Amino acid sequence: MITDADRRHLARAVELAEMALNSGDEPFGSVLVSGDGQPLFEDHNHISGGDNTQHPEFSIARWAAANMTPAARAEAVVYTSGEHCPMCAAAHAWVGLGRVVYASSSEQLSAWLGELGVPLPPVKTLPINAVAPNVPVEGPVDDLAEKVKALHLRLHNES
Repeated sequence: MITDADRRHLARAVELAEMALNSGDEPFGSVLVSGDGQPLFEDHNHISGGDNTQHPEFSIARWAAANMTPAARAEAVVYTSGEHCPMCAAAHAWVGLGRVVYASSSEQLSAWLGELGVPLPPVKTLPINAVAPNVPVEGPVDDLAEKVKALHLRLHNES
């Protein structure tokens, strides 16, 4: 169940996605929140420099591994504008992070890209649980997914 607190953190992830787009990157943003609800780390996409592994969810996994105990990681929640790609889902599971809440799904992103005639990413889009079956996952959230869709439309209509 998506709570009011979940919606606030998801809204921040969508803001970060817009920041990424405004800085010339693809619109993805994520927030790591402790088990007691405190934001710990946030990031957005940084792939425009040529390193396509610079996803915010991957940055969160690396930060969490370096700065949190395994127990704290397990209690943490990652809020993200778009469902993790397989690389990020694997990183999330490998470092033992807890729940993921996303605004828009991989399935939605694939459909949007198809509508726009944009090629799919080089890695198959899969649901998080196809890669990391034990990670608790919630999403999409319809009104926020529409905001994320608008960011992707803007990206591909401006490029």
